[in-house]
Amino acid sequence: MSVISVGQAVVLGAVEGVTEFLPVSSTGHLKITEGLMGIPVDNDAVVGFSAVIQVGAIAAVLVYFFKDIVRIVSAWFRGLAHREERYHHDYKFAWWVIAATVPIVIVGLAAKPLIEGPLASLWVVAGSLIVGSGVMWAADQMGRHKRGEDDTSFKDAMLVGSSQILALLFPGFSRSGATMSTALVLDLDRVAATRLSFFLGIPALTGAGLYELKDALGAGVGAAPLAAGTLVSFVVAYASIAWLLKFVAKHSFNAFVVYRLVVGVALLGLLGAGVLDS
Repeated sequence: MSVISVGQAVVLGAVEGVTEFLPVSSTGHLKITEGLMGIPVDNDAVVGFSAVIQVGAIAAVLVYFFKDIVRIVSAWFRGLAHREERYHHDYKFAWWVIAATVPIVIVGLAAKPLIEGPLASLWVVAGSLIVGSGVMWAADQMGRHKRGEDDTSFKDAMLVGSSQILALLFPGFSRSGATMSTALVLDLDRVAATRLSFFLGIPALTGAGLYELKDALGAGVGAAPLAAGTLVSFVVAYASIAWLLKFVAKHSFNAFVVYRLVVGVALLGLLGAGVLDS
C-alpha cells in the first residue's frame, strides 16, 4: 500500500506547482502540508516523492520557455560545431548553466543523509523561512536593478547557481528565494533575476527528480500517486510562472517577505504547541 494516496498526491502536487518558483520555499510548504495530513516528513519515500513531482514543475518551465530554450540549445550546438559561434551570448550561457549546476550536484550527493534526515525537520523549515525573509528583503533593498538578462556573466551564473545549495541544506530557505536574492545583490533587475532562477533550476531539479524516482517507487509510493502529483504540479506551475513574471515586472519582493515571516512564525507556534510533529 502506498504511503501517499492519490488524493494526497493531488494536494501536494498543487502545493508544489504553486510554490516551486515563488520565493516562498516549495519544500517547506510540502513538509508543512505533509505534516498537516499526517504524512511522515522524514520518510524516505515521502522525500523521494517530493523530489519527483518537481519534474512536473520543471516540465512547465520547459513548455513556458520553449522558444528561449530552443534558442539557447541551438546556439550551444552551433558553437560546438563552429568556432565563430562561440562568442554568442546564448552559447556561453548554456555552458554557464551546466557549470553552475555542478556545485549543487556535489553537495546534494555528499550531504544526502543529512538532507533526508536531521535537516528535514519542520523546525529547520520554520527557521529557514524566517532567516530567508531577511535575506530576501536585504537583497531587494541593496540591489540597484540596473542589469538585464543580456548583461549576465559567468560569475553571475556561478554565484546564483551555487546559492541553490542554501535551499538544499535548509528546506524553507527556498531555491527561488536564494537564487533571486543573489541575483538582486549582483544588481540584476527583478525580471532578469527571476528568469535566471528558472533556467538554473532546470538541470538541478530535473536531475534530483530522476535520481529520486527509483527510491520513491521502491520505498512505498505507488505509480498512480506519483503520476497524479506530477501532472497537477505541471498544470499549476505553468500558471504560477506566468503570474510571477508579470508580478515582478511591477512589484518588489516585499509581499513574499511578509508572507514567509507569517508562515515561519505560525509554523513555530504550531510546533511549539504540539499541533504538528517536527
